[in-house]
Amino acid sequence: MTISTKINAGRFFEDFNLNEVIQHATPRTITAGDCALYIALYGSRNPLHCSEPFAQSLGYKATPVDDLLAFHIAFGKTVPDISVNAVANLGYADVRFLQPVFMGDTLSTSSQVIGLKQNSNSKNGVVWVRSTSINQRNEPVLSWVRWVMVHKNNLDTPAPATVIPNLPNFVTPENLNIPSTFSAKNFDAKALYTKNSGGQYFFEDYQVGERINHAAGMTINPADHTMATRLYQNNARLHFDDHMMRASSFGQRLVYGGVVISMCRSLSFEGLENALSILAINAGTHANPTFAGDTIYCATEVLDVWSLPNQDLGALRLRMVGIKNMSPTEIGEFKTEAGYHPNVVLDCDYTVAMPRRKG
Repeated sequence: MTISTKINAGRFFEDFNLNEVIQHATPRTITAGDCALYIALYGSRNPLHCSEPFAQSLGYKATPVDDLLAFHIAFGKTVPDISVNAVANLGYADVRFLQPVFMGDTLSTSSQVIGLKQNSNSKNGVVWVRSTSINQRNEPVLSWVRWVMVHKNNLDTPAPATVIPNLPNFVTPENLNIPSTFSAKNFDAKALYTKNSGGQYFFEDYQVGERINHAAGMTINPADHTMATRLYQNNARLHFDDHMMRASSFGQRLVYGGVVISMCRSLSFEGLENALSILAINAGTHANPTFAGDTIYCATEVLDVWSLPNQDLGALRLRMVGIKNMSPTEIGEFKTEAGYHPNVVLDCDYTVAMPRRKG
């Protein structure tokens, strides 16, 4: 019997070269079914992604795809080439939502390797990539940096020169992208409160240093996190291969970090009902692993408040913290000099568009 060599086992650490550009396969057309399934998985209630009349009243041609659904689908394109052999996805930075994505848009993604560092154990290393997703008109809709720890296949392969990219601490206000068609001329705070989001708080109501302990929790079911990760066509083995993961230090499959991000975004709705859209993800860390059966809670801290040239909107820079199996009211400090609290699983610094009070 001849063993075929046609199988693509994915890249290992030694297969990456600094500055190379990788074109990822399988463009993805986003459908109404994708959007409905995303709501079924997380229960998102953001009116911009639920109500077409409301979206059109703000100048959108139709209901835009949820920002995180678009991000996860674009991100999923990179996994077979970047992180299918990952030890863990370590973090995100400089994530920019460049323009809205709509149902029927087709996303294609490419990545450039911008950093490499072999770990001291010589068994794996960290790869930094900058990825860009474009629509069918070749218009960039998303860009981001992430870094991932990847296994080595040949432990004798020499280590590459260490290059660690210099990344911004956050996306500055002047680099935030508000859709050119956005208009709040028909925006009415009372109507938004009573008919759409149900939220009574607007840009002026948030102060730097404020912390919101969101009340609800959500338990991760094995089928739900598996289905969500398949929805994004993320085929990283550590999320699916239970046989392989039983022999790992974790002893079980890891939940894809994007599942936790989406859960926290949905859980944070109470208290941030009028956060219309995500403008940027400034930084993100998966502080501790998450597994099926964990119950996720969320807290939000206001890091900064920025006025924008569009006088109808302001921007809130927020810290979204995901916590497993413990209410946020039970934790004082999420991170100390000794490191993260063991129940903190996500520390995400992101920026949202928030309407100003009028009407």
